[in-house]
Amino acid sequence: MAKTYSPIDNFPTIDKCKSEGRGNHTSVVTDLDGTLLVGRDSFPYFALVAFDVGGILRLFFLLLFTPFIGILYHFGSESAAIRLMIFATFVGVKVDDIKSAAAAVLPKHYSSDLHPETWSVFSSCGKRCVLTENPRIMVEPFLKNYLEVDLVLGTEISTCKGRATGFVASPGVLVGKNKANALRKSFDKASMPDIAIGDRKSDFEFMKLCKERYIVPSKAGIRPVSQDQLPKPVIFHDGRLVQKPTPLMAFLIILWIPISIPLAILRVASGSLCPIYLSYYVIKLLNSPIIIKGTPPIKAKNSSSKQKGVLFVCSHRTVADAVYLSMALGRPVASPSYSVSRLTEIISPIKSARLSRNREKDAKLIKKFLEEGDLIVCAEGTTCREPYLLRFSALFAELTDQLVPVAISIRTSLFHGTTARGYKWMDPFFFAMNPRPVYEITFLNKLSHDQTCAAGKSSQEVANNVQQMIASALSYKCTKFTRRDKYLALAGTDGTV
Repeated sequence: MAKTYSPIDNFPTIDKCKSEGRGNHTSVVTDLDGTLLVGRDSFPYFALVAFDVGGILRLFFLLLFTPFIGILYHFGSESAAIRLMIFATFVGVKVDDIKSAAAAVLPKHYSSDLHPETWSVFSSCGKRCVLTENPRIMVEPFLKNYLEVDLVLGTEISTCKGRATGFVASPGVLVGKNKANALRKSFDKASMPDIAIGDRKSDFEFMKLCKERYIVPSKAGIRPVSQDQLPKPVIFHDGRLVQKPTPLMAFLIILWIPISIPLAILRVASGSLCPIYLSYYVIKLLNSPIIIKGTPPIKAKNSSSKQKGVLFVCSHRTVADAVYLSMALGRPVASPSYSVSRLTEIISPIKSARLSRNREKDAKLIKKFLEEGDLIVCAEGTTCREPYLLRFSALFAELTDQLVPVAISIRTSLFHGTTARGYKWMDPFFFAMNPRPVYEITFLNKLSHDQTCAAGKSSQEVANNVQQMIASALSYKCTKFTRRDKYLALAGTDGTV
């Protein structure tokens, strides 16, 4: 029989728990913050939701409450602190918007903070339950979709006519005895989880109900679990903020916004109005450099053949890929796209056109462009933020054998310049709002004759080969995901804009 502990006893630490031989017959229940996650503070995740559902004003509103939340948490009531944080983040917000942010924004940030020792035990058990004071609506999508958790017990928020009231539903915040009661309601004595894992005194109440109990001590310098150790990597995610905003980072973002907006307008305007051959230098002066690697091909001279142009096949990072590539080439190069907003078309310094998803129409459009000169195609069809390449469309390989692969990557520190759920016309501005947005463009060797369809290869073989070449240059991984997969995962649509 396992040794029993009273709340004042020292529980064994998580490193004393063996993960070997657990299997499907073993069940586990764990707290979230400071236990399954390395971080003990849930503010960054509330801040991510606040910014996603209400922008800078909602984030500022939450930040105003932060000193009171801290005082309550450390010197008053943990439950009251969480109630105040829920109120500041959710009051008046549509429930659907909260669910959308939880599913599309938070998984990326949660997945980068998993505690290695807790995850080793948790993942070895066949039945998994998470018991947390955080709102269930926030944490459940990540836990169930990415960590294969069977049951999530969290604080329930109060709603009215599809909007959050900012208050907490009965039985209140799951802290202390409320956690223990929630566990008792979900499991009878015979089926109570075998292992309980917590990190603070308020967790002792539910931990006493289980056979084995382990505490996760607070340590500095713990390295979270790497993405390749998760059951499912986070390939698609949304939201504008690059980093988890601590209170200090949230304050700095709020201070930066008034500076970044005119800076972004200046950067976008200079890229739009200046001649392409000058834009490269102007953008560099505005602290948005383009790093060029490889040798850009020289513009083809007039030819008697019907097709005059070279097709640049690129990885896709932002809506501005073709513009920055044109800057790197020193000449405007046309580019068709699936999801260009009307404003982006207007301000674009290069010729653009919308693809229709009709294979015959799109083929005619691309051929027409190639007859006029060079062309840029982002074969993935949509952007991907993570070090993965989506499946390349084979259409480009069927239309020409003059193919130049181009590996494109970007570096941002505050804001993502892409969105699946937000306003697409704001994409170039959010990218330009970063203190130092960097584009890195690598020109690879032009495909030889025997690597193209002209040598008898299928168009999909050529597309897969180009995808692999670009992935190798960037140290990315190839996937078979498509634009449709991304938009179904993040926005519940097929990607039509």
